[in-house]
Amino acid sequence: MPVSARRSTATLVAAGLLSFGLAACGSGGTENADPGKPGDKTITVYSGRNEQLVKPLLDRFSKETGITVKTRYATTAQLAAQLVEEGDRSPADAFFAQDAGALGAVTKRKMFATLPAASVEKVPQTYRSRGGEWVGVSARSRVLAYHADSVPAAELPKSVFELTDPKWKGKIGVAPTNASFQAFVTAIKVQHGEAKAKEFLAGLAANEPQIRENNIKIVEDVHAGTVPVGLVNHYYLGEVAKEQGTTPDALKAKLHFFPGGDTGALVNVAGVGVLKRSAEDPDTRAFVDFLLSAESQKYFAEQTFEYPVVDGVAGPAGVPPLADLDSPDIDLNDLDTLDATIALIKDSGLVP
Repeated sequence: MPVSARRSTATLVAAGLLSFGLAACGSGGTENADPGKPGDKTITVYSGRNEQLVKPLLDRFSKETGITVKTRYATTAQLAAQLVEEGDRSPADAFFAQDAGALGAVTKRKMFATLPAASVEKVPQTYRSRGGEWVGVSARSRVLAYHADSVPAAELPKSVFELTDPKWKGKIGVAPTNASFQAFVTAIKVQHGEAKAKEFLAGLAANEPQIRENNIKIVEDVHAGTVPVGLVNHYYLGEVAKEQGTTPDALKAKLHFFPGGDTGALVNVAGVGVLKRSAEDPDTRAFVDFLLSAESQKYFAEQTFEYPVVDGVAGPAGVPPLADLDSPDIDLNDLDTLDATIALIKDSGLVP
């Protein structure tokens, strides 16, 4: 296990995140890495983004800049916990996270440097931290994936909270250990209060949802008809179509964007923060700027089917423009109570 077993040294957030299976941290071997020196043409990135999704982009960065990227892949929650546990001893230069909540949790521990204004101001305030400690690099909307032949569009719920109705019993796919689900539950707390979040989770658990490891498995099963509906991020429909050598339109799985500013339509971001030890490292700064470049933003739109967050880059095909989404009015900076959210999810029984 790459993180120390001495749990007594961990903070509350690390303990909460570790309970979601830090022992399963991915490959990469950075735990014993030499922290390196600024400008040595090597950076260490902790990536909560899936290796299949982002490795081609990181390889392109290395090819274009000559900077070697040592990458540890694991879930965003696992890596946030690892960063908190390691503290000043961490070899990480940057944290490439799947969602704003985990970035906010690390920010609260004052582990990130303030990013250069010239970098963060490329992105609207909506998609970056108030203090400039992290910046979004791509956006995604929460949606309900549904099987078009078994769930008529007219019967789709107008709110995510309708999924606690007994008529959905056994029909809902969820991935409760996934960072995007955790951020969504945090958004419920922010928008409606903790009592509402507990009520929703209890109702969802009572409906005996079909638990899956990740969003892509949910979309695959919705397409196959083994799960009628599933709570996911929008871009996984494109990922499944790509894996199957077809187009999203050809899949039986379709996307339902919740209307009316519903919490189920949360727009979150994948983003990056730079550890304080690397605040003046030109290589790490180059990495952040690369993720915000037009070339990388186009990659997110065309290859991972996410929304670009820098002006002037067209969004992904087959989904509404980012500006047209009827998303809830939630400040992404307020999604930083990751430890408390994980406790709520565990208490609901969705996670053993």
